[in-house]
Amino acid sequence: MKLGLSSPLEHKTPEEWAENMQKIGCQAVNFPVDYTAPKEVIQAYEQAAKDQGLVIAEVGACCCVNVSGSKGARWDGPYKENLTKETWKDMVKSIQNIIDEADPQNTFYTIEPMPWMYPMGPDEYVKLIEDVDRKHFAVHKDVFNWIISPERYFYHEEFMEECFEKLGKYIKSCHLKDVLLRQEFTLQLQETACGKGGINLKKYKELIDSVNPDMPVILEHLGSDQEYLDSLKFIKEYYQ
Repeated sequence: MKLGLSSPLEHKTPEEWAENMQKIGCQAVNFPVDYTAPKEVIQAYEQAAKDQGLVIAEVGACCCVNVSGSKGARWDGPYKENLTKETWKDMVKSIQNIIDEADPQNTFYTIEPMPWMYPMGPDEYVKLIEDVDRKHFAVHKDVFNWIISPERYFYHEEFMEECFEKLGKYIKSCHLKDVLLRQEFTLQLQETACGKGGINLKKYKELIDSVNPDMPVILEHLGSDQEYLDSLKFIKEYYQ
């Protein structure tokens, strides 16, 4: 796997950004600017990543990651209306329209798994791939967002195997974090930094490497640059 951070860390120039990532041992990165940036800025970041041998894991390279979307005020929020036949049809049509309009040649459009919107399991994702029926639709694998029950938590190794068996050939990038089942009532599953939860992250790496030894894998949802650096250090030592 090629590790990277979802944070660009503090920097002043594209060259400094890429050099910093390379120095701390990253091989993959998330693109640090969006479509509103001037074209020359986008190109400068792209070239800086190439110069340092960094794979741009998300947006414009391996894949563009999105979620299927919600039917409520919060774009990624939990709503009953997220899980209806009409929502499924809307999701499929939206993905088809995006791919057809963008006409990607070198990248893939992907939907990140979520705990309260489609797709909520590997079989649903397989069906989504079939329904969308577009060459440049693929999978971003965040298995942790699918740990949504005691069964999936306690038997997460078997669940991860199922996910990679059914979706492995479509996976273009992955997220890396951890999940902790808390003792308080009612059921509480908490996203955590790597090593703070109960997921077998070595098993996760084995499954990723079995699909693609050069898979970009991004650490995410940490609160500060130092937390990202600490987590990167931990996971590199953990995987030695």
